[in-house]
Amino acid sequence: MKRRTSLGLLALLLKAPDTLAAGSQASIVAVRVWPATDYTRVTIESDRPLAAKHFLVDSPHRLVIDIDGLSLSPGLRELIGKVKADDPYIAGVRVGQNTPTVVRIVLDLKQAAAPQIFTLAPVAAYQHRLVFDLHPKVETDPLVTLVQDHDKPPAAARRAEAAASAVNDALEELIQKIERPAPPAAVPAPPPVAAAPKPAPAPDPKPPTAAAVDRLIVIALDPGHGGEDPGAVGPSGLKEKDVVLAVGLKLRERLQTNPNIRVLMTRDADFFVPLQDRVRKARRVQADLFVSIHADAFFTPQARGASVFVLSDGAATSAAARWMANKENAADMVGGVNVGAATKDANVLRALLDMSTTAQIKDSLKLGGEVLGQIGKIGKLHKPRVEQAGFAVLKAPDIPSILVETAFISNPEEEKKLRDPDYQDRLVDALASGIAKYFAKNPPMARKRSATL
Repeated sequence: MKRRTSLGLLALLLKAPDTLAAGSQASIVAVRVWPATDYTRVTIESDRPLAAKHFLVDSPHRLVIDIDGLSLSPGLRELIGKVKADDPYIAGVRVGQNTPTVVRIVLDLKQAAAPQIFTLAPVAAYQHRLVFDLHPKVETDPLVTLVQDHDKPPAAARRAEAAASAVNDALEELIQKIERPAPPAAVPAPPPVAAAPKPAPAPDPKPPTAAAVDRLIVIALDPGHGGEDPGAVGPSGLKEKDVVLAVGLKLRERLQTNPNIRVLMTRDADFFVPLQDRVRKARRVQADLFVSIHADAFFTPQARGASVFVLSDGAATSAAARWMANKENAADMVGGVNVGAATKDANVLRALLDMSTTAQIKDSLKLGGEVLGQIGKIGKLHKPRVEQAGFAVLKAPDIPSILVETAFISNPEEEKKLRDPDYQDRLVDALASGIAKYFAKNPPMARKRSATL
């Protein structure tokens, strides 16, 4: 009996290392891929923190990541199917068990990349995250983006051009019918008379010459959240990041019908942009205005109405404004910022706050007042005045900046409106009208920009 018991204990002891190893390994919660022109992000979410090492291989370009304390699982294999053919950076993914406790992921790259790999502690709805950010070796200049975006005709312009072409074709056909000589009538010819002189042919119309533009207006539009950060979520599941991107793209199209306006989008797809990068992009193109677009939520579904905020040089104008600013400023934690790489930028951002001027806040209040007045014509306002608080995204010292909360997405009625394309169009008209009224009363400073922008 003792011998049998001893053998059983020995078997348990021999098996214990494997059992302990299996118990110490992390489980995959989800894998996600966020492709964008700016960069592609890959996220591995797990129930325990993961440790990873990586190295780059050339000819062809590859990124190899070894993740410790992990076993190959169906959840991890899902990463292979998450990469799409149009991803700007990743051509394909391979996953394998390199050692009993190490999983190796190989990303086949379409171009040379500058990867950033970091971990994020649990926050909001997320558990532990291991993040791979694939940035281009040379960062895209926002000025280049501005030019490329303007060179693409907006959908409205394409539709108008097609309609104008159809009208011109119909007019040409009608004119030809009118000018076509009628068949001769079978009547006796009248006596000859002196022929009237023919009118001189009208000169061929020349294409209008584009007027020279000395002063281009650049507006930075900032759809909030994106990628890993969904923002607020409505009762039926509508995500803030999706609504504000749709509104931002429509507003860009609306504004750029004016040939003297160029629009920079801080993001034009579903990816995350850190707060300081949004400010940096706007300053890089010397934007005349910065408009951040949001659709927030509150504790109770009764909260409703639009709001406009500007930066405060002191305390917030209300407890609600302070709460809102703190919530928006936490976007970097949810979206996921590489703290090590962002430390220098964070110091710069703090310096920018110190540089924020009374004049910038004064101009922002003027812009906010015009926009709030126009939004009030299409729906309810949460507060009848522009509010102030310490929003990090409004801290460009030389750019009038506002943050627009279009509605409370947590309110079922307002969520329904935000989902409605017709209401989005009315909202876009209100924002564009407010911006136009601001410029009518406050002409932009005399910065010289190339008309080729």
